[in-house]
Amino acid sequence: GTGGAPIVAQVARDTGAIVIGTVTMPFKIERARIEKAEFGLSQLRRVADTVIVIDNNRLVENAGNLPVEQAFAVANELVATMIKGIVETIAIPSLVNLDYADVKTIMTNGGVAAIGVGASDTNNRVEEAVKGALSNPLLDINYEGATGAIIHVSGGPDLTLDDINRVGELVTDSMDDDANIIWGARIDDSMKGKITVMTIITGVKSPWILGKSTAAPAASRRKDDLYELSDELGIEIIQ
Repeated sequence: GTGGAPIVAQVARDTGAIVIGTVTMPFKIERARIEKAEFGLSQLRRVADTVIVIDNNRLVENAGNLPVEQAFAVANELVATMIKGIVETIAIPSLVNLDYADVKTIMTNGGVAAIGVGASDTNNRVEEAVKGALSNPLLDINYEGATGAIIHVSGGPDLTLDDINRVGELVTDSMDDDANIIWGARIDDSMKGKITVMTIITGVKSPWILGKSTAAPAASRRKDDLYELSDELGIEIIQ
């Protein structure tokens, strides 16, 4: 996949398609694979409009004591949720639809992107959902200099325009003033009292993407971050 992805991406780009790659970086112990993956990522970034990166080392930091299948399920479900959110917002009639042209604007030459999902059903649900989306335990991201963001908000019949606007404000506050922000929203009758925020932020910087971690030791991390994300994605973690 590492060698073939740039070729497939180039073929897709030649047809005029928006090319969005989703990749995972190897574990630190896989030294030979890390060099190959970093080279493959650099090649893919040359031909893809946007590359979304998830680093396996974050699984070690946050889920090292979990069964392998459950740990990887979190990363896989995160990618699936991202794709589902974009497709549904464009294809399914919603409260506020994302226009294909808007998505193309954000993704074209978007560089490296980060995905995040946050959900909450408390009285402070908007702030908590946004915080969860922007502090994803599988990514170590610096949003300064980010070029754009796609925001997808899902909520119940009680979701208000103020809620949606507040989500946009909170996400925008963490980025540069000239970043391009677009958003969509869906109403789900089964989500009364709950809000879910999905973000795709392009043009981000990350020490993990560069293959050098400057993150804090695992002991200082919030070990419940992974459990919170698992609850949001509907994944049950059994110890």
